[in-house]
Amino acid sequence: MNLTSIALALSIALSGVPTPTPTPAPAPVAPAWCPEVSGHRVECGTLPRPLVQGRPDLGTVGVAYARILRQETAKPAGGTILANPGGPGGQAIAQHETFTHLLGGLLTDHDLLLVDPRGVGQSDALTCGVPAGVVVTEPRESLLRLVGRCADNLGPRAAGYTSAATADDLDAVRAALGIPKVMLYGLSYGTYLLPVYAQRYPGRVQSAVFSAAYPIDLDPLGRESAQAVSLTLRRICRRSGACDGERAVRDLGRVAARLRAVPARVPLTVGGQSRWVSLTEDRFAQLVYSSASVAVGAAPSEVPAIGRLPRALRGAARGDDRELVALVGEIMAGDLAAYEGMDMGIAATVSCNDYPRPWPVEAPLAERRRLFERAVEWARPGEFGAFSPLGFARAQADAGDYCLRWPAKGTGRPYVSTGRFPDVPVLVLNGDLDGITAEANGRKAAAQFRRGTFVPVPNVGHVSEFEPSGCVTGIVSGFLRDGRTGDTSCLAAIPPVKVLG
Repeated sequence: MNLTSIALALSIALSGVPTPTPTPAPAPVAPAWCPEVSGHRVECGTLPRPLVQGRPDLGTVGVAYARILRQETAKPAGGTILANPGGPGGQAIAQHETFTHLLGGLLTDHDLLLVDPRGVGQSDALTCGVPAGVVVTEPRESLLRLVGRCADNLGPRAAGYTSAATADDLDAVRAALGIPKVMLYGLSYGTYLLPVYAQRYPGRVQSAVFSAAYPIDLDPLGRESAQAVSLTLRRICRRSGACDGERAVRDLGRVAARLRAVPARVPLTVGGQSRWVSLTEDRFAQLVYSSASVAVGAAPSEVPAIGRLPRALRGAARGDDRELVALVGEIMAGDLAAYEGMDMGIAATVSCNDYPRPWPVEAPLAERRRLFERAVEWARPGEFGAFSPLGFARAQADAGDYCLRWPAKGTGRPYVSTGRFPDVPVLVLNGDLDGITAEANGRKAAAQFRRGTFVPVPNVGHVSEFEPSGCVTGIVSGFLRDGRTGDTSCLAAIPPVKVLG
């Protein structure tokens, strides 16, 4: 209030005319995408951020957030949980029901902050011509060309989509909301993104839980996942008593070798049209380590795909492919249904900007291919389990030769870990039947932190929180509340998956 307005108010008061009551500013209107959560007030907004630092000509990106406030708003929050569902490309805001379910009673006195990463969901979703279905239906080389074309379509804007830039966005949202520290909760790719955040903003981290985790310094050829497939077969056979694990692994090796020499043909309906899809060793490996790991243990009364694999392998190793082809066809059809309408642009962009590769970024295409093949040739026996090194390396959904055609110019550079993490309590959980983020990678992820604790979860696959007993979600909530790993004895009661004999 300046001197003129003070004098005016004083003259009105002295004249006996009542001072008018100021009209309150209207409450901000929530955006249409702001979720409604029963029993909670939700604050939503969008924060403009530079797309590429130092390049104002490339514009900005709007980073959307939703803060789900605790039920007991009359009391100070016990903390704010910053959650990411994975990907790259997972929408945090759209999965608010998943997170409120997973965190349960913790949200009576804790806030939950969901931020869609740049290029995802409400944060100016990115598409660049990489339909997800090509992973299922097209040869590997077709996928690599589309990934390279994605970068061409984006031009210099491609450099803006990195985990480091997203981490900076997360902290900008935190600062704008006046949150002093956050508790990190990451699933799958979230266990890569949020440790990057922790390295860049160590003083803002209170504690962390990482589920289905892998380390920042991941193996670009995926050796841990290859070995996990054999380990999973041994475990499900031993625990169920329905099969011989060693024979299942031998059968896997025989089938992989045969597909390497002569691919099988799988009937599939794509876009309402029937067609045959070639089942090569790399496509088979991708289905086994990745697709067959999803939702394992989520429905204990059912036989998951991985539980049908030993019997299908036994028949195929003897020359009868009927059961294996049927199983593979069902997995492919399920993947196509899940991928319908999905563009892998943000996944390709972040992966190819961030993840380490077996070649220097500046190398031309021919040199990249040569160095990739040399890295595969130098593999030691057994490093890729029952698969050939080349077959499995080319099966990687976001590594191996995936970024072979990703250009050096106008894109990001692989993220290099500083090795420095905050000295805070960290819990890491991995399902011991997970091929996507193998148990061995979870142990490495925990070892990044001085106070990291690793807890393997038996009889479940990718993202162990989805086992239905509530055991894992209880462990997670307890750790976020107290910063300590409490009683984990309930894990022993998670039943073995059903396996066909």
